Amino acid sequence: MSASLAPSRPPRQLTGRMVLACLVTFFGIIFAMNVVLIRVAISSFGGVETESSYKAGLNFMSDVTAAHAQDARHWGVDVTLQRNADGTQVIVTVKDAEARPISGLTPVARFSYPTDRRRDVTLELNETEAGRFQGLAAAPKGQWDLVIELMRDGDTAFRSKSRVTL
Repeated sequence: MSASLAPSRPPRQLTGRMVLACLVTFFGIIFAMNVVLIRVAISSFGGVETESSYKAGLNFMSDVTAAHAQDARHWGVDVTLQRNADGTQVIVTVKDAEARPISGLTPVARFSYPTDRRRDVTLELNETEAGRFQGLAAAPKGQWDLVIELMRDGDTAFRSKSRVTL
């Protein structure tokens, strides 16, 4: 048996103050991290796509009926995007089944950011000639959903949602 050359130190005594300091430090770190994580979660969450999935389910059959009615019209809707220094020029051309321009529609359009509703950009489209609507959007580069609705007498006659890259 060999004897240790280093002098042995007596073990440290565990006191009530030391236990209290360890507990306060431990729970203080947990509390601080929770505050940080909650703050990041709240500031980065832009909302949900569907406010109420129950109501969306109830409206499903009316959405299907509207889609069939839209297909039965055989409208041709062409969209052209032109990027320039001022933003993105959006040109929507609407023609009926016989390729005649359709006028008297009220367009509603927006660039919808796929993951954050707060970044959506609404477009103001003006009818420049029969069946041709034009507007300018200041949407930054990236992937967007271009949502176009054409209204007639308060009802949606056409609805389109397309993924575009600006």
